[in-house]
Amino acid sequence: MRARVAEFVRSRVMPCEPVLDAGGPIAAATLRALRTQAKEQGLWALPLPADLGGQGLHLSEYAQLAEAEGASDHGPAALGSAPMLDVLMLQRHGCARIRDLYLERLVAGELRTCYAMTEAEVQGTDPFMTRTRAVQEADGSWAVSGRKWFTSGAADADLVTVLARTDGVPSDREGLSLIVVPTDSPGFRVVRELPVLGAGGQWEIELDHVTVPGDHLIGDRGKALAIAGERLQLGRTLRCLRWLGQAQRAFELMCERANTRAGSRGPLAGHQLVQQHVFESLLALRTTRPLVHEAAALIAGGLDAHVEVGLAKVAAARMLQQVTDAAIQIHGAAGLGPDTALPALFRTGRAARILDGPDELHITSVARRVLRTSCSGGRSGGRPRQWN
Repeated sequence: MRARVAEFVRSRVMPCEPVLDAGGPIAAATLRALRTQAKEQGLWALPLPADLGGQGLHLSEYAQLAEAEGASDHGPAALGSAPMLDVLMLQRHGCARIRDLYLERLVAGELRTCYAMTEAEVQGTDPFMTRTRAVQEADGSWAVSGRKWFTSGAADADLVTVLARTDGVPSDREGLSLIVVPTDSPGFRVVRELPVLGAGGQWEIELDHVTVPGDHLIGDRGKALAIAGERLQLGRTLRCLRWLGQAQRAFELMCERANTRAGSRGPLAGHQLVQQHVFESLLALRTTRPLVHEAAALIAGGLDAHVEVGLAKVAAARMLQQVTDAAIQIHGAAGLGPDTALPALFRTGRAARILDGPDELHITSVARRVLRTSCSGGRSGGRPRQWN
């Protein structure tokens, strides 16, 4: 299965990357065609629940495929695993009506979702300062108002899960809730795109007294951070697995370039400094991969993985940036231009050190946790509920 996924991404998805990156109607049509092909080949929605139309792979199984799938940024969307976090969140914490309305359509690829947590005026690592507010009306519905930014895929999404304050005031540690907002609701507006180092896909959105049914609250009122914590642990680990796949891609491009590019002194592969780049990149890949898979195994087993996820997230982000930087160096000017995937991979690597919490957050969080639990080797031994 891993070989089949890798071949599909390599032969079908990667050649379409320039079109998919550009966005617009042609990109949408291309993505639909790729999804049809994935379904025909039995590769659709591999980690999503079987009773909803997925193939029901457990996380421990899917982790072996996620690297290959994530070698392209568009792999998860083309193969139907992109909504995994939303599907599992709604399945576990949504009411019966939410599950009936959205889940099967999400798994089928008929609906697209996004997740809005970060706000421009609020430090991203401090959700307690969230200013977006949801007020419950007399009829039980919610009126949601606020702005979010760096919301991935918001322009094309049918649903957005919004972190909002339903009780208390900013800085209170209680009173935050998650609410699913249909993006066709009056008062919802996409404000602007926020290019990340020149690439699109991130958006700022505004909610101006958007009315949402009362049953679109996810989980218990005021208990959003417990759900968000579950989501983040799995989400960070999935990102790390996909970053491994992208780093492996950059490494292979580097080796190909070193073996095929020659100057007056022979192939680049014969130069010791090029060999050092290859060695250091391989070392980074080989030492990071076990960290990531250890985190995935702990989450799959329902064990506390805070330390392992923090280690994996920092290591994988650094590793992706390091390997793609080395690959660009060996390509020279060609590594900066449009003829390889390296600029996009490097951009992902640099952004990775901020996405889902900056390196500094994970470093301090892991260190504090290890120091508190040093007698148990840095693990708290808790057993949060499993995702699948």
